[in-house]
Amino acid sequence: MTDRTNRNIVYMGTPDFAVPALEALIQEGYHVAAVVTQPDKPKGRGKVLMPSPVKETALKYGIPVLQPKRVREEGFFEILKSFAPDLIVVAAFGQIIPLSILEMPESGCINIHASLLPEYRGAAPIQHAILDGKTETGVTIMQMGEGLDTGDIISVRKVPILLTDTGGSLFDKLAGEGAKLLIETLPSVLDGTAGRTPQPEESPTPYAAMIRKEMGSLGFERTAEELERHIRAMDPWPGAYTHLGGKTLKVWKARAFMDEETAEKPGTVLSADKDGIRAACGRGVLSLTEVQLEGKKRMEADAFLRGFHVEPGTLLS
Repeated sequence: MTDRTNRNIVYMGTPDFAVPALEALIQEGYHVAAVVTQPDKPKGRGKVLMPSPVKETALKYGIPVLQPKRVREEGFFEILKSFAPDLIVVAAFGQIIPLSILEMPESGCINIHASLLPEYRGAAPIQHAILDGKTETGVTIMQMGEGLDTGDIISVRKVPILLTDTGGSLFDKLAGEGAKLLIETLPSVLDGTAGRTPQPEESPTPYAAMIRKEMGSLGFERTAEELERHIRAMDPWPGAYTHLGGKTLKVWKARAFMDEETAEKPGTVLSADKDGIRAACGRGVLSLTEVQLEGKKRMEADAFLRGFHVEPGTLLS
């Protein structure tokens, strides 16, 4: 049986998704020799430098933190090597790791990826799975290689995608399941008995590109069903949005009615009452049930309409 306290693990991660796995390693008695995370970033109006969630967790436990602008930069390899890692664990780190680092530890580098590989290789697998209407996703522990999310699969855990799941709720579920799967998988990785399944060269799904702010825009020429998924996928960031009366209107919740048809131009408001703001789509009707007008609070459609009148025929642009 592997002695957890005698093996040096270096952990590489940055956002909230990577925190549960780091916490699990610490709580299970593994020796986390160092944490590597992205440099502090300016946030808010004052542009105050803020640490990543993973850095905050590491400091709480007194773990040394390394924050290279690029892991390829001169001198970083030797700094990392000084911690004598037996294994490197990666979760949403945010940089491509060179082969020299991947081959540094005796047990190599393993990654916690938030999809059922080979599906959804890339930076935003959680949102893209919702956008595509998948009913199931999961987490994969993989042995990292030079390719982007193409390494051998070591272990997998499936997670259903509920009709109420948002990008945020699924993010939290997969972060938790990834932490559990890591702890289950680590002993076999460290003692060299872990099975590995090579991935096919091609992924069955398109590359899960990073979500950008402009991707929140709602195009009503799409089907109501696609738009409802889009709204859930973009929650909490960047938030799905349209425009009403020259102002940005964020849409946090909506219902799709695919059995309803209308000859109105997509984006045209058909009705606005306590049940929602109903808009024509390329196919079907979308009822906006929770919205947030620019400069206002997020609220149910009923409350919103008590203070903002929306005429049928108004175009959501």
